[in-house]
Amino acid sequence: MNRTLTLIFLLFLSIRTIAQQIPLQGTVTDIGGAAIPFATIVKDRSSVGTSANKEGHFKLSLPEGNHQLTVSAVGYRPKTLRVTLPQRDSLAIQLADEVYSLQEVVIGNQEDPAYEIIRKAINKRRYYLEKTGPYSARVYIKGLQRLLKAPKKFFGVNIDELGKEMGLDSGRRGIVYLSESESKITVNPPKDFKEEMISSKISGNNRAFSFNRASELQLNFYENYQDIIEGLSSRPFVSPIADNAMSYYKYQYLGTSDENGTTIIKIRVIPKRKAEPLYKGNIYIVDGEWRIQSVNFLVDKESSINFVDSLNIKQLYMPISDKTWMPSTVQLDFNAGLLGFQVAGYFTATYQDYSFIELPNEKIFKEVLSIEKDVNKKDSAYWAENRPIPLTEEEQRDYVAKDSLHRIHQSKGYLDSIDRKHNRFKPLSFLVNGYSYRNRHKKESVRFGGPLRSLLFNSVEGLVINYGINYSRQIDSNLNHYLDIAGRMRYGFANQRLNGSIKASIPMKDQTFIISGGRDVLDLNNRGSLPVLLNSLYTLFAGENYQKLYEKTFAAFSWSNTLPGNIKIGIQAEWANRHWLPNATDFTFWDRNQHKLTANNPLHPDTDLPLFADNKAAKVGIGLSYDFSNRYETYPGGKRYLPSKYPAIGIHYTKGLKNILDSDVDYDLLTANIYKSNLSLGLYGSISFSATAGKFFNNNQVYYPDFKHFNGNRILFVDQQLSSFLALDYYRYSTQSSFIEAHTEYNLGGMLTSKVPLLRKLKLEELIGLHYLHSPELSNYGELHVGLQWKMIRLMYAHSNSSDEQLNRINTLRIALKLF
Repeated sequence: MNRTLTLIFLLFLSIRTIAQQIPLQGTVTDIGGAAIPFATIVKDRSSVGTSANKEGHFKLSLPEGNHQLTVSAVGYRPKTLRVTLPQRDSLAIQLADEVYSLQEVVIGNQEDPAYEIIRKAINKRRYYLEKTGPYSARVYIKGLQRLLKAPKKFFGVNIDELGKEMGLDSGRRGIVYLSESESKITVNPPKDFKEEMISSKISGNNRAFSFNRASELQLNFYENYQDIIEGLSSRPFVSPIADNAMSYYKYQYLGTSDENGTTIIKIRVIPKRKAEPLYKGNIYIVDGEWRIQSVNFLVDKESSINFVDSLNIKQLYMPISDKTWMPSTVQLDFNAGLLGFQVAGYFTATYQDYSFIELPNEKIFKEVLSIEKDVNKKDSAYWAENRPIPLTEEEQRDYVAKDSLHRIHQSKGYLDSIDRKHNRFKPLSFLVNGYSYRNRHKKESVRFGGPLRSLLFNSVEGLVINYGINYSRQIDSNLNHYLDIAGRMRYGFANQRLNGSIKASIPMKDQTFIISGGRDVLDLNNRGSLPVLLNSLYTLFAGENYQKLYEKTFAAFSWSNTLPGNIKIGIQAEWANRHWLPNATDFTFWDRNQHKLTANNPLHPDTDLPLFADNKAAKVGIGLSYDFSNRYETYPGGKRYLPSKYPAIGIHYTKGLKNILDSDVDYDLLTANIYKSNLSLGLYGSISFSATAGKFFNNNQVYYPDFKHFNGNRILFVDQQLSSFLALDYYRYSTQSSFIEAHTEYNLGGMLTSKVPLLRKLKLEELIGLHYLHSPELSNYGELHVGLQWKMIRLMYAHSNSSDEQLNRINTLRIALKLF
């Protein structure tokens, strides 16, 4: 009975406390009356607080009574004021520009005093990085992107029409993305981080989940390097208080100011070199404690950033206790322009309810992100009560307008009208781009390929039409799973053979089933080294028919799944009837090139002898891979494991089954590999590598299509992968014995070219690669390549060294696309 009364009493107190939360609202402006965006309002010595919106408006709920609030913004003098609730529920706050007084500091060698201050901050860097201990906090993030300028048409797309569907004005301007999210984060510095999304809202889409991620705004300048946004730079940015910061920055002492008895030192940060991943702007240091109070940094084109023109970073810390300061707000403002489009926007994060905790188990950090399926179901009343940053009038209008548009866009009548317009048949467009029929209401589509794009040429079939039709239907909206069925018909006009195949991909939860069958013409090298379009062009224009083909009638099945512990498994089974094909034409655009054409036998290019006899092959395979990552993200559709910092390993076994369904093959092939892509080396770029070893433990009956093939190349243009050799024959060195191949590429990320004035504007990245192959057919073969990469295009010079005289000391130039 006493326990019941106690629980009732505590419940009464909780309800009374909640009921006494009184809303306080106001505006923050400068002395001239202009709004100060995203100013921070915090109850002293607590993590209770909020931020103003873009227009300077804020709201904050506090219990009845007296409160001392501090209002701060980077570059302004903080203001402390006392508020008594409920007597006063509205505030108009003005902040004056911060005035930093220059003190006369004399150092013997006339060094700017900023350097000594930065040295002290560097000495305390690791202490503040590791000092905070495990903590939790609540994070609110708002993201907004606005289209400022756009052309009327872009590559045939009517932007005016598209803008109306997106809710833009007649000038194609307006908000294109507005999202809010709330998350609880648990952090164990310096690296362990877990985020649980509590609520999510996207303007105009009540089914999607916000792209806002607290982890991506967790910029810690106490770390030596920061990866601000993926892809923003090929190398991480150097913190102005990194251990080696003085090799990259110059510093200028700008003065001090007093903030409630605490002296704040303002220091200008100046990059020593252009085209390096460096910040410029101001850092504010607490005198005596040498901790960061705030930063106001800019990265722009002089920092060789990608996809945006400029990014302004502001971060403000607040004291949680006498000895502990934590981030209060983080704000990223960006501008970008490309091909007639101009975009601007921001992401802002507000941190509240900090709590230092005892970790129940460090295994909780295996789940880096958790998003449950109902987080986007919170209604407008919930958001009005819980969002710490008020919406601006423009944002309120956008939510109303986009939600109305979304309801219209999801109606059957609207979807049918869009489909009727989209499904109009246009003969000229069909010839090149094909035709798509879509039913948005049923969530299905059929795509017919463009006949002109289906044409190719080779010396085995002559002119070929390889025409495809694809059907797709969404079968699970929660998991975003689609049933895909692809059919293809192939006819060679020279050899007059008609082939056809079909393939169905069926996803089921975390598994995927693929069933295929039919008859097709395939490359003898199953690595697909030579793209069919390039082979067509080389054959027709230069008489160089590098690709060698055969015909296969087959039925195949595969299954793949991710097992607990992030072990991936795949099983394959196939039965095939394989037939070698001779050349059927010697046509080229110029008769003088006909003598260059070779037979469809890569081992005997001067004679059209069959490479292998007709045979039947039944085989099964099983593969396992593991990348040592136990960190994952949980979405409504399932888990997604994150890449590990360690290399991934894999093993695969293939068995050729003798006498099964009249199968002729009899072999056992075991391969093992290790690989890692884009392993960061910090400021020194990144490295990728792979190594594979294998052996036919039994090769009683192996036909050429079953050989282990390698990714070779003999033309100027390379469809490059990490495993690509740049000067190796496509077919000659395939093996039915044992092999070892290894590849590595080092990307310096502009470390050298950024120091050359005329080159730095191109944002070129330097490449160095090494490749090695050993087999009984080749003994030892090695390649070295060096080159430059601009965006996705590469220009490379390669040199080979081999015991085979035909491959030894080959020097060649290659143009490639980056595909890994």
